[in-house]
Order: sequence, then structure tokens, then C-alpha cells
Amino acid sequence: MTFWIVTAFISLSVGVLFFLVILRARSSGEPAAAYDLRLYRQQLKEVDRDLARGVIQDSDAERIRTEVSRRILAADAAIKKHQDGDVQPKVPSLIAAGVTAAGLVGGAFILYVNLGAPGYGDLALDYRLALAADQAANRPSQTEMEATAEPFEMPTPQPNYVELVDRLRQAAQSRPTDPRGQALLAQHEARLGNFVQAYMAKAKFIELSNGDVNPEDHAEQAELMILAAGGLVSPEAEDALKQALTLNPGNGTARYYWGLMMGQTGRPDIAFGIWRETLINGPEGAPWIEAIRAQIADMAFRAGQEIDPALLQTNQPGPTAEQMQAASEMSPEDQQEMIRGMVDGLSDRLASEGGTASEWARLISALTVLGDVERAQRIYAEAQSRFADAPEQAAIITAAARQSGLISE
Repeated sequence: MTFWIVTAFISLSVGVLFFLVILRARSSGEPAAAYDLRLYRQQLKEVDRDLARGVIQDSDAERIRTEVSRRILAADAAIKKHQDGDVQPKVPSLIAAGVTAAGLVGGAFILYVNLGAPGYGDLALDYRLALAADQAANRPSQTEMEATAEPFEMPTPQPNYVELVDRLRQAAQSRPTDPRGQALLAQHEARLGNFVQAYMAKAKFIELSNGDVNPEDHAEQAELMILAAGGLVSPEAEDALKQALTLNPGNGTARYYWGLMMGQTGRPDIAFGIWRETLINGPEGAPWIEAIRAQIADMAFRAGQEIDPALLQTNQPGPTAEQMQAASEMSPEDQQEMIRGMVDGLSDRLASEGGTASEWARLISALTVLGDVERAQRIYAEAQSRFADAPEQAAIITAAARQSGLISE
């Protein structure tokens, strides 16, 4: 309440000052009439001296005195008018002054309500850091987050696919010590949007593997937990991310979600640093790169940082504006045919001319989405052979195959 009283007093004081300035309409400096007044008085003295020397006659002196006196009265009236501030029409001045004062006070209030934080105290740096630490330590659990999470919209699966996944569940249940079955179940539950069952199956796979797992396995478990929690990073998901980063500090998926967690717990400065470094290190085309690009500008704003625009640019080729417009006017069958044509064109170009790992990864993902799994498998094998001597590029292809469910590990 004290804050509002002080700010209201300051705003009203400034508004009153503006009101008075506009109402009085005084100009700065000495008015021109003051100089004229001194000149006319000097002329009266000179008339008396000229008359005493006999330069002019009494009649001429009286006539000059009369004219100069008239001018003195006019100049004196101008000076008085200037001092009274009555140089503008009174009613328009009152209206302008009132509108300006009201606009100043009302505008300040509206700006603060929209851009400020009413009710907050002075958030010093130490206090904000302690607040962020408390927020991180007292987050809801995974179960609590799942209870309030909004489900993600997933495409309606084909009935035969649902039946196959149900058979897979039964097979995994009948062979509870088979880690591969749990890994497959985790992937296909995720494709159906059953993220809780998916991360539980992934956790079972890690448990059955007796430590013989990759950083990507822990990162995938964390990702599934985050999806089950509606995009929030729980303490349990944080533990999975820690395990992934312990095995590989450069794991892109884990770094992306670690930055997301920092942003959610009041540390956008740390999140921005992690994401910026991850973008710089690449590799271009990795699944987490575009996710970071889509959010890092907002994170930079929250952290009070500036981001190099070059980091937001992607070299990934895509359809032109004309192609997008043409596709929007097609029937679903024609759109599907157009997509297949673009995929076939990319496949032919890669087969004849080669391409980047990102392009091979996009082709594998596209074929999997189109349901051409066998062809995607062949392309994946060929891509792995082409980039056998480039582990970082091969990792992009592997990540795309894993993300699309083409491979399990």
C-alpha cells in the first residue's frame, strides 16, 4: 500500500506541474516589451535635455512626450500580460492541461499494471537466487505433475497397430526379464501417447540391462517422464537427466531438457547459457537443435541476454512458400502424393549426389512417418555405411532413427 501511495503522490505532483505550465503558458526569458519600456523612458529623458538646450520647442516636446507615454503604457500592459500568463485562450488551456495531467497519471498506472509486478517487493539478486533454489527443491513429484498434466494430442492410430502393441504388451509381460522387449514396448507406448507406460518400460529396460546402457537411454527415459508430466521436469526426471549427463556431458537431448528445467525453476540465465552452447556445438539437424531454436529467444529475454541472430538460422532446406500454398489447397490424397514426391526426390538426390547427415536423417524420419519402414531400414543401413568414419554425423542419423521408432537402441 505504501508503494501505491508514494507513486500516486509522485505522479500527481508531476501532473500538477504540467497542468500549471500549460495553464500559465509562460515563455522563458525577458519579454521584448521590457526592452521597449527602457528605450521609451530614455527617450523621455532626452526630450527634457533637448528642451533645456533649446533644440526643440515646447509644443514639439509636448507632442513627443504624449506619443512616448502612449508607447510606455502599451509596453507596460504587454509586460503585465506576460507576467499574468494570459497569452492563450483560457478554456482550451484548461482542457489541454487537464488532459495532459490525466494522461500522465493514467498512463503511468496502465503501464505499471501491464509491465510491472504489483505487490512484489524489491527482488535483490540473492533473494531471487534463494527463491529459485527453493522453487527447484519444492517442485511437485512426477506423480503429482502427471495428475495435473494436460494430455498431448496424438494422431489416431490404425486399429491393427493398436492390436500389435497390445500383443507386444502381453509378450513383454510374459518375458519380464527380457530387456529388448521392454525397450520395444517403451517406443511403441510412446508412439501411442502412453508416456507413463512408456517411461516405466524404459526404466525396466535400464534396470534389466545391469548398467550396460547408453546415455541416450537415460535421456530418453527423462524425455518420456517429461512428456508424461505435460512438459514439466520433475525431480525424478532430473535424476534421469543427471545420469545421462554423467555418462556424456554433451548429450544433446539431456542438455536441452536440463536447460528447460532451469528455465522452469527460475534460472533462465543458466538455461540460456546451456542452450546457447548446445546450439554452437550442434550438430545441425539434430532433433534438439530446432527445439532450442524455437525457445531460446524467449529464454534470452528472460535472462536479460542478447542472442546472436546467426544461431537462430537453419541451413535445413524446406518447401518454398509457393509449395506450402499449393499444398494447402490440395485434397488430403493429393497432399500425401506431393509429400511422397518430395521424399522420393530427396531419396534420388541423396542416392546419386550424396548429402549431409541431416538430410539422410530427414529422409529416414519421413519414410517412417509414411509407413515405408522397410525402405527406411535400407536407407538407415546405407547412411550408417556412408558415415561410418564420421561418428558425430552418424549420431545424427541414429538419433533420427531412434526418434522415429525405427531402432530401439
